[in-house]
Amino acid sequence: MHLPNRLAFDSALCSLTGHQFWHNWFNLIPMSRDEDASETDQARSKVDSDSPWAPLGVPIFRAFWVASLVSNVGTWVHEVGAGWLMTLLDSSPEMVSAVRIALSMPTMLLAIPAGVIADRIDRRRLLIVTQLVLFSTTATLATMTFRGAITSWTLLGLTFVVGLGTVLHVLTWQATVPALVPRGQLSRAVALGSMSFNLARAIGPAVGGVLIALAGAWIAFAVNAASFACVFVVLICWRRESTESTAGMSFLESLRQGFGFVARQRAMRNVLACVLLFLLPATAFWSLLPLVARQQLGWDAAGFGLLVTMFGIGAVIAARSLHRLHLRLGRDRTIAFAMIGFAAGLGIISSTVGGPITLLACVVMGGSWMSTVTTLNASAQLILPNELRARGMGCYMTVMALGMSCGSLIWGQVAGEVGLSAAQRIAAVTLVVTAAIGLAFRVEQSDEPPDLGE
Repeated sequence: MHLPNRLAFDSALCSLTGHQFWHNWFNLIPMSRDEDASETDQARSKVDSDSPWAPLGVPIFRAFWVASLVSNVGTWVHEVGAGWLMTLLDSSPEMVSAVRIALSMPTMLLAIPAGVIADRIDRRRLLIVTQLVLFSTTATLATMTFRGAITSWTLLGLTFVVGLGTVLHVLTWQATVPALVPRGQLSRAVALGSMSFNLARAIGPAVGGVLIALAGAWIAFAVNAASFACVFVVLICWRRESTESTAGMSFLESLRQGFGFVARQRAMRNVLACVLLFLLPATAFWSLLPLVARQQLGWDAAGFGLLVTMFGIGAVIAARSLHRLHLRLGRDRTIAFAMIGFAAGLGIISSTVGGPITLLACVVMGGSWMSTVTTLNASAQLILPNELRARGMGCYMTVMALGMSCGSLIWGQVAGEVGLSAAQRIAAVTLVVTAAIGLAFRVEQSDEPPDLGE
């Protein structure tokens, strides 16, 4: 579709949806890379500062950030609803745990192929399609649940489809962020994205629990469907030319090009190594947290939710100071100090010193987790050229999923052999060691993205 026709179509859709104000937010964004580019650079430079909130001064990023916050809350409400619904349909541990597997399995299996797709197809259109798929799937879940027609296997099947749409959406969105903000604000934009996710983590489960208690599990899926509709409206009103292309290469050629770049680029290899060095020991926290709440603290499900909420609060607090840490320490030392902070929190929790101290440790660990993962994510974004960004981030997400899955398996086995507290202490010591090792894998690099032929 030619640009004038497409813009006319988008404007008509925005008018029909009653969201004309979005156009006022997007007027700073040019219709093409050649048209009014200098004016856009000047407008963006006006909002650039050392403030952690600077990316929100860019109208298009602000609109996407608000929409993403709503969508993230919807996702957490959905997860609560899906888990609770499965306990009503089939309360066996295998089926209840299968809900989480159905959501996360697509990331491990399909993140890299999804990255190839996101680099071959216009990302705006791809995001629109994924929102339509996610909206249709969650709306179907809500309708079937409301009518009492849902079964356990139908729930798992539709949840798997949601997982497929989510991995494609997340990859495409992460590849799009660098096009929305000035390069100097990218680390802060990624940190704000992490803040959005952790704000949603802090309030989403509580909102979901209240809504389910009032109306039933169907309302959780309906809320998630509405959140996807919110993102859809922003995407429809986003003025942008198609820029994604793999120059006529086949799918396999595109895949090989992505793997080849990651293999050649030392800084990118170092980022992936640091991801594993952090997640393999740090995942002990997530894999053992339910047992910490139940066995060490004697808390119920509400207490477990409180631990997760405090973790999210810590992540939100840390997002405000992360940019200053990068400026003062650099990304490599920020990662090392954050890993040590996470290890300290894990060691405190292993000592069973009581509820208040454990909650405080969760705040520290939330900030440390966010600082480490956000710094690594931003480093990968800075390394990857736009043409390969989705494929490179597909490798990043695959390594993250692999590290968390293997870490969960390892620490579950260790806790079974030596006990819960001992396993946490071993993980904490291991994390200190891997933090020291990680200093040898530098992720700092020049501000200019590398050429494809490097």
